[in-house]
Amino acid sequence: MTDTLLTGALVEEATKKSGLVWVRGTGPSRALWHVWHDGAAHVVGDGPGEQPLPGLADGGTAEVTVRSKDKGGRIVAWTASVREIAPRTEEWDAAVTELKGKRLNASDGEAVPDRWARECRVLRLDPVASTTDLPDGSLAAVPLPSPATTRRPVPAALPKLLLKKKRRGK
Repeated sequence: MTDTLLTGALVEEATKKSGLVWVRGTGPSRALWHVWHDGAAHVVGDGPGEQPLPGLADGGTAEVTVRSKDKGGRIVAWTASVREIAPRTEEWDAAVTELKGKRLNASDGEAVPDRWARECRVLRLDPVASTTDLPDGSLAAVPLPSPATTRRPVPAALPKLLLKKKRRGK
């Protein structure tokens, strides 16, 4: 009983404090931003401008690995049941209020809940197994395909400009 309470507290505290968790459903692991609310991690995505949530299906399970906010190393891993929250329900409104507060650089500001209701999925990741063994090794993988690119090369004069400012400060 005490072990269950301690591991549950570890999962909750570590997940609350980490702004990013690694989640693996049926595909490769993905880094996802989340919020801890009402005893579970909540994520939003699969819409334009939001994080992808591939391999996370309603009624499925996922492996969640929590990293240290300070050092970035793995702290705890746990198994979650995945449940999609229906838009505009009381539970959805409470989760979205928390998620909206943590969402950085939303293009539509205060209208983000309306867009999430129309175009995105809000998932609840409930811990079902208190902890699992942390994997050995780095788990490094080839980056997933992405449309992201660098806009243009760094201007040739930039390093010189940066060095001048440092010299003036001395």
